Amino acid sequence: MPCSPNSRTALANAIQNLHRRGWCEGTGGNFCVVEQRTPLRLLMAPTGVDKGSVEPDALIEVNEHGEVLTGEGGASAETRLHLEIIRHTEAGAVLHTHSANGTYLSKLHASKNDLTIEGWEMLKGLAGITTHQTEIHLPIVNNNQNMDELSKTIQPHLKTAPFGFLVAGHGLYSWGKDLKEARRHCEIHEFLLELCWRNHLLGVNP
Repeated sequence: MPCSPNSRTALANAIQNLHRRGWCEGTGGNFCVVEQRTPLRLLMAPTGVDKGSVEPDALIEVNEHGEVLTGEGGASAETRLHLEIIRHTEAGAVLHTHSANGTYLSKLHASKNDLTIEGWEMLKGLAGITTHQTEIHLPIVNNNQNMDELSKTIQPHLKTAPFGFLVAGHGLYSWGKDLKEARRHCEIHEFLLELCWRNHLLGVNP
């Protein structure tokens, strides 16, 4: 079943928007939307393309094994991580950004295995959180070029992660029940990461 034009347009617009915000420069980042659950079928950007100019007809369709079904170009090696997130969280969309904030903070705090964020009003932008008087623990996993090993590393964190995790020195993965929620979670996480970065620059411990 071919992907709907609306899905293609929505994902392409989301990717271009994230690029304009400086969160996926050049060919960085990878993004997908679940088009079909059984059998699993993903709509995603092909690897190695400029994310600022991705058009709807340039998106590819990928199956549950990460194999390209339709479209030109290959699937990112990190498709394996997208599939892992979807299987364990029932996410409808996964967005992976490479912002400077996420990349640096994930490396700075890697030895702690997570980044604690608390007390900010914008935490309420994450599904299920209704007060700023709370804290989240954003998991941080070490980077690994072996995607099977990296997938196994993130798996234990997925059920409790606050719709996101960081890969050390690499960036943020965020997700939601659909593309709209995934975009919101991505924006909230990136906003919170920027606050953490500014606190770090100022020498403030919130």
